[in-house]
Amino acid sequence: MKNKLFVNLYRFIDIIILTFLVFDFGFSVNDDYKPYKLVGFFAITITLVAFNVIKHYQFRDKGSKKSVRINLIILLWTLFAATVFILYNSDHTVVEQTLKTKVIFEIGLFLYLLIRLSFLIKYIYKIYFNPAILFVGSFGIFSLIGAFFLMLPKVTTHGISFIDALFTSTSAICVTGLIVLDTAKDFTQLGQTVIMVLIQIGGLGILTFTSFFAYFFKENSSFSEGMYIKDFTSSENLYDVFNLAVKIVLFTLGIEAIGALLIYTSISDDPTVNNKFFFSIFHSVSAFCNAGFSTSSSSFYAATLRFNYGLQWVVMILIVCGGLGYNIVFNIFTYFKTFLLNLFKAKKIKTVRVITLNSKLILVTTLVLLLAGGLFFYFGEANFTQKAHTSIFGKITTAMFSSVTPRTAGFNTVDYTHMATPSLLFVILLMWIGASPASTGGGIKTSTFAIATLNIFATARGKKRIEINSREISSSTVNRAFSIISISLIIIGVAIMFLLYFEPDKTLMELAFECFSAYSTVGLSLNVTPTLSYGGKIVIILVMFLGRIGMLNLLFGIMGEVEQKFYQYPQENILIN
Repeated sequence: MKNKLFVNLYRFIDIIILTFLVFDFGFSVNDDYKPYKLVGFFAITITLVAFNVIKHYQFRDKGSKKSVRINLIILLWTLFAATVFILYNSDHTVVEQTLKTKVIFEIGLFLYLLIRLSFLIKYIYKIYFNPAILFVGSFGIFSLIGAFFLMLPKVTTHGISFIDALFTSTSAICVTGLIVLDTAKDFTQLGQTVIMVLIQIGGLGILTFTSFFAYFFKENSSFSEGMYIKDFTSSENLYDVFNLAVKIVLFTLGIEAIGALLIYTSISDDPTVNNKFFFSIFHSVSAFCNAGFSTSSSSFYAATLRFNYGLQWVVMILIVCGGLGYNIVFNIFTYFKTFLLNLFKAKKIKTVRVITLNSKLILVTTLVLLLAGGLFFYFGEANFTQKAHTSIFGKITTAMFSSVTPRTAGFNTVDYTHMATPSLLFVILLMWIGASPASTGGGIKTSTFAIATLNIFATARGKKRIEINSREISSSTVNRAFSIISISLIIIGVAIMFLLYFEPDKTLMELAFECFSAYSTVGLSLNVTPTLSYGGKIVIILVMFLGRIGMLNLLFGIMGEVEQKFYQYPQENILIN
């Protein structure tokens, strides 16, 4: 009874911390009350230290003790750093000390809550294990949480309605990039930070972050949790799946850090960018996660950014890296690592098929789509969006950017309302195909498109199976590919029909472009999104959500496991064509 009361009290304190941080971030406080806020931070942190000490002696298993010790280290370092800072700046006023010291408490308490959140989700694994529903639910819950944070007073410049907050939050968590408000003007830097955090969570998935923390407490991780992480990361086996989750997080943060540095270098001489440091980090995260959000009102179509070709190539590389998928990138890394070891070692490392068939298929499809798109836009837009660029390098860069960004990224260096109709149709095709599986992008995926195309050729030749490089593609993979294609077209078609009802003043091309962009989580628009009605916004929210989670995943979660049948009915042909 006492233990249960202690646990409930512990959770109640977590709620108090969360409420205190929300109040601290989202609401302005009069200078007369700011010293009390500093006292509140100290009181909460000291209380948490006391509870964690008691909790350490209550647990018997090593995993739980280890997690409590890490909590204590974070909290004690927070107290120590805050105390040293106050003593060192004793000549400052209490208000000045509060403003500077609260950042230390905010970081410390945020890390503490993040670890607590990871254990909450680990607990959900134990009481309810359905990978598809957990995946869908995590995006739904964080869309609502994001909407709540975006409605805080200090987040926006002129306030925001719930539907606009939900739209922006869903667009960020689903890494889409469609916006009903101007990210640069209608959101404060705090609001832009909230959007960036939602993009990062949506790109990696909250459950990847949970797995990242679970790696440090893996003594307490369950088999079912390992099975979930295997499915979520598209790993082929259960061996070291937690280590894979850590690699994914560290790889993402590392690439984003390098990208931010390169972006900062490319805009260092641009006087129109106010906060270059924040601009670099925001666009690096947004580009790698294929989100398309920008702190520039006109994205990269702004006068100074449109002709900054170095910046555009950095962004393109980030988009492609994020859109390839972690398995592909790690597979390529393994190949080059093996190649270099064999190059400098006398004893060669014998390997069999370092580059998997999956990697080859995705890399070839991606390369073909990028080059085909670049050539199409270079020649097709010569008398339209390419006119403003006088140099050959500028035209090539603009054409390649127009080919890369529909791969679910959503940035633009051209005005799509001035683009030729054939080019718009080609953009819709690229958006629909999207990025690669297990990546930060959306769409039906490159592998789905490749398998469907190969199946068409195999059927035309009278073959009953697809064979590539002495390997056969399983029938279940082919069936899944065509299911994904059918579902995507049904959802997009229904969405267009509803938008035509809610938006009678807009053309079919505009609404079709919007729906393909939303479903494939791209973020490109023909300036339709800001003018959507209430009903139109709800339709696009649902399409973005279904496009990110995958309708097939939702159906798997709803229907559950199908009973295995050990019999087969007689076959009968159905007339087709």
